[in-house]
Amino acid sequence: MPMSAAAARTKSDPSFFDIRLAVSEQDLLAAQRLRYRVFVEELGGDGPLVDHDRRLERDDFDPVVDHLCLIDNRRSADDLDHVVGVYRLLRGDRAQDFGRFYCDAEYDLTPLRQSGRPLLELGRSCVDPSCRGGSGMFLLWNALADYVLDHGIQVLFGVASFHGTDPATLAPSLSWLHHHHLAPSDLRPRAQPEGFHSMDLIPADRLDRRAALIGMPALIKAYLRLGGMVGEGAFIDRAFNTTDVFLLMDTAAMSDKHRQFYESRWQPQ
Repeated sequence: MPMSAAAARTKSDPSFFDIRLAVSEQDLLAAQRLRYRVFVEELGGDGPLVDHDRRLERDDFDPVVDHLCLIDNRRSADDLDHVVGVYRLLRGDRAQDFGRFYCDAEYDLTPLRQSGRPLLELGRSCVDPSCRGGSGMFLLWNALADYVLDHGIQVLFGVASFHGTDPATLAPSLSWLHHHHLAPSDLRPRAQPEGFHSMDLIPADRLDRRAALIGMPALIKAYLRLGGMVGEGAFIDRAFNTTDVFLLMDTAAMSDKHRQFYESRWQPQ
């Protein structure tokens, strides 16, 4: 189903972008091709269902989620090149029917489930290098905000990744998240024991804010600007060659400033 791209588009947005939920097998395969380019070829990840021959990054969640796709109409759909941005969206009701969220493999989600609130898991977020930092990302966030408002979502969550699996090299950023952005205990998932690594690596009074933020991926900083919070502990994902942190956003607990940003389709920098 299309996602009101005309309403989402601003005057500065190029006319060759559209945004929609995947409506065909071609859209899905193009999303998986983009994910392969980013997660496998760029970041060195892998997985049991990754199709290296066809260059498709896929898993068993793909049939049950909504794939929010940024479309570049200048690119060839026949070559599976037309999807240049993607978010994978899994609502709580669908996860209940399916039996699990993706994040269950890395974090204990009991606090979120016990909250009884409408949940949305965000996953496999990636953008083609040629579109990073531009109006394409604005369109993705704009459509995501529409989706959240349309479905009455109150808590958004997902894992965000640092490249590499050595937490010591990420200590300033991880420690900053732990000391300054930890979620309240009643909503705070904890990393599963088999991949758990403490993020409390540097005492708060020894942290350099600039160093911590320089080493932090742009997507994580964007969520923090919207009032995002983190779970307890990082998860070391060796298959994807990443150190993952759990991010959640409670729309009901947003400050007025954060809510104004969000509801007016704030554009991350």
